[in-house]
Amino acid sequence: MATEPELTPLFDFLCEHSTSKSRVMALIGPYHGSRSLTGVLTCKDKNHAYQAVQLLRRALASRDTAAVEEDLHALASALPDAPASSLRTATAHAASGTWPAPAGTTFYPPDEDLGEAEETPGDETATSPESETPEGARLKDLRGKVVRIAHLREFHITDEDALIRAAMDEGWEPLPASELDEDDPRDLIGAVMTLTESGGWITGADTLEDQSEARLLCVEDGDELTDWSPVPVTAHFHHGWRLHRPASNTPIEEEQQPDLVALFPVKECSCEDEECEDCSWQLTPRTADLLLTSLSILADQAYDDADELRDQPVTKQRPGNWELFTRLPSLTWSADRSWRRRMARAFDDLSDDLEHGRWPQPSCTAEEMALHLAIEDAPSYLDDIDTSDTAHTHLPEHRDDYDWNACSDLFFQDHDVLMLFDARLDGIEDPDGDVNQHLGMGDLRAAAWFESFGYPPARDPKRGFRR
Repeated sequence: MATEPELTPLFDFLCEHSTSKSRVMALIGPYHGSRSLTGVLTCKDKNHAYQAVQLLRRALASRDTAAVEEDLHALASALPDAPASSLRTATAHAASGTWPAPAGTTFYPPDEDLGEAEETPGDETATSPESETPEGARLKDLRGKVVRIAHLREFHITDEDALIRAAMDEGWEPLPASELDEDDPRDLIGAVMTLTESGGWITGADTLEDQSEARLLCVEDGDELTDWSPVPVTAHFHHGWRLHRPASNTPIEEEQQPDLVALFPVKECSCEDEECEDCSWQLTPRTADLLLTSLSILADQAYDDADELRDQPVTKQRPGNWELFTRLPSLTWSADRSWRRRMARAFDDLSDDLEHGRWPQPSCTAEEMALHLAIEDAPSYLDDIDTSDTAHTHLPEHRDDYDWNACSDLFFQDHDVLMLFDARLDGIEDPDGDVNQHLGMGDLRAAAWFESFGYPPARDPKRGFRR
C-alpha cells in the first residue's frame, strides 16, 4: 500500500532571480524548530515569478483556491506547461496550508516548553476577532497603520562545502541540475536563503552588508499594499562610498584617482590675523574628498533615474520611486530624459572642477542645484568611514575640514535657486514676474537651467556624457 507523503506546515513563498532564470520557493517547517526552502517552479520571466509568489501568498492567506482562480488561470496560461502545472499544484498546497516534506527531510518536534500561551481575560495581547485584518483589504480599508520593511543583505561565500553542509543540515535540498544556472551549479543561492531564515551567522560565509529600510504606508502618498500594488514594490538603500573616492595613496587599477593633497595644499598659520591670506578658509583634501564622493554618487543616481524614468513625469502619486529627481523642485518633474541626463552631467562637471584642483563654481542653475545637494549629502558619508580605512583617514587633517557652512557661503554667487522649493513662491521662476524682476533672479524655469551665467566660463559644449 502506498504511503501518503508527510505534510508539514507552510509558512511563506519567496522568489529569487539570476541573470537567466527566476525561481519560486516555499518556506516550510514546523511552527517551532528549523525550517527549509523547497523549489516550486522555475521560469525565465522575473515578473511571472513575482506574480506567482503574490498569488500563492493570497491562496495561503485565504485557504481557498477559488479566491485566486481567475489570476491562476491567467498566469498559468502565460507560463510553459511544466511551471504552469507546478503552479497549479502549489496553489492547492497553499490553500491547504501544508506542503509535502522533501524526501529525507526530518523536522524535529517543537519543545514542550514552547507551547502556545493561553489567553486570559483582560489580556491585552490576546487577539480578538474585531482586531484581525479583514481578508482582501486594501490599505484605505485598514484602521491601523501599516509598516513596510525591506531588508538588504550581502554575503561573501568563503567555504562552499561548509555552506552546503550547513544548509542540508537545515533540511535544504538543491534544485535538480536541469533547473540550475551555469553561474550557480551548486545552488548556492538556495543554500544561503535557507540559512538566512535562522537569523544568525551563516556557516561558510561572511556578512558584507545588512541594511533595513522601513516606513509607514500612506494612502495620500499613493501607497498600496503589495497584493494590490499596480507596480512592483521598490526600496532604496544607500550607495557605497568606497568605490567613488579612494585616497590619493591607494592604488586603483585602470583608473587614476586625483591626488587631493597636491591639488588642495593647505597652508598652516596660527596668527589669526583677519588680513592674513594663510588664515582664511581653505578647501581641504578631506572636504574635497567627501564632496567628490557626494557628487559621484548623485551623478550615478541621476543617470540611473534618467534611464529608468526616460520621459515619464514624476508625480505626487509616485514621488518616492526615484532617488534623485524627486529631490528637485516640482517644476522640473515633467522634464524629459534628455534634460535629466544633462542634470546628471552637471554633477560630473562639478566633480571635474575638483579633480583639477578648482573650487566647484556653478556655471548655470543646474550646477547650483547639484552643488547644493552635494553639500547637503556630503556629511553623511563621514559617518560611513571606518577609521581603519586608508581611503580617507590618510588624508591630512586641518581645522577647516568639513566646514559645510563655509562651502555653502563661498561656492555660490547667490542662493536664489533654493526659493524654488517654497510653495508660497509659486511662479517666481518666471523672469517676467514682478518678484523675480525685483530681486533680479533671472530665468529659473527648467528649460533655462543649463544656460550659462557667463561667469565662470561656460562648459565645453563638446564634452559629451560620462555614460
